[in-house]
Amino acid sequence: MAEIRLENVGHSYDDGATFALNPISLTWKDGNAVALLGPSGCGKTTLLNIISGLLTPSVGRVYFDGVDVTDLDTAKRNVAQVFQFPVLYDTMTVRQNLAFPLKNRNVAKDVIAARVEEIAELLGISKYLDIRPLKLRSDLQQLVSLGRGLVRKDVPAILFDEPLTVIDQNFKWTLRGRLKEMHNNTRHTLVYVTHDQTEALTFADEVVVLNKGDIVQTGTASDLFLTPQDEFVGFFIGSPGMNFLDGKVNDGAVIVGSTQIGSSAIANGNVRIGIRPEFLSLTSSGAGVAVKINRVEHRGGYKLVHADAAQGKFVAKLANDSALTAGQSAHLAFDPQRTYLFRDSKLCGTVDTKGAN
Repeated sequence: MAEIRLENVGHSYDDGATFALNPISLTWKDGNAVALLGPSGCGKTTLLNIISGLLTPSVGRVYFDGVDVTDLDTAKRNVAQVFQFPVLYDTMTVRQNLAFPLKNRNVAKDVIAARVEEIAELLGISKYLDIRPLKLRSDLQQLVSLGRGLVRKDVPAILFDEPLTVIDQNFKWTLRGRLKEMHNNTRHTLVYVTHDQTEALTFADEVVVLNKGDIVQTGTASDLFLTPQDEFVGFFIGSPGMNFLDGKVNDGAVIVGSTQIGSSAIANGNVRIGIRPEFLSLTSSGAGVAVKINRVEHRGGYKLVHADAAQGKFVAKLANDSALTAGQSAHLAFDPQRTYLFRDSKLCGTVDTKGAN
């Protein structure tokens, strides 16, 4: 287990003309499970490879427990890494593949045997131990690869690069739970790259959201969902993501179109009003921003209502007993605790809707 500290770490693949990862500084506590979350090309795998030693950063330094490891290769950093696709020896059985990292370090045979059985049980692959990996489905091969990363107890960190991509969707839920249980028991420092927000938010103690080579926000699942500091985080986190409508602030009044929806202490000017579908209300009559409903999706336990206002499109998440239908006019109201204001994509204030007209 290790504290991982990055000081002004950045990387360019073209001698500094552009940066795939802009210089960042952060510290992850010993024993934390950290998810690097973002779309393809945002810099998350580059960051992971810098931590593992597969890449030397163009700028900055990497520390494990206060020791500078920037110039050490992967083997000398003693980390385990699990890649997106299986990396296995097909001349060996599954059992031998799982045992190999321990055998390489001269661990006692009885300890190896017990640990292999433990990891196989965790991943649900015990019945495949004496089969060669090439005879298994791709998702089972990836479980074996995952097991090779988990089998050692002496590593300071385990690094995962989208390891569940080829795993059956239904089994992903089970496996996430097992990995979380393992982490709670062993308290290894885990760094987990994914573009899947469900994986990140359910697995990690701390989520780092990246976009275009920058960290846009770091926090818990609750932080990212309830108080996004950037429009990208609001839109990227959540299913569906945060709604944004154009508005303005005029002498303390927050206005959408011609309707005052509340008040704010920020300076006058144009704003983007952000609110999640869960915190919107729609009524067929009464006060609020006038909208037109264009589609209603039945999602089993709730409905998603898609509608248009003059200031933009939005989605509201409503109870199943909502009687609103496509083509109907309605009025939009905002939750007083969860309505945010953004300028230049950054959070700049909140809305007190008690003063709404």
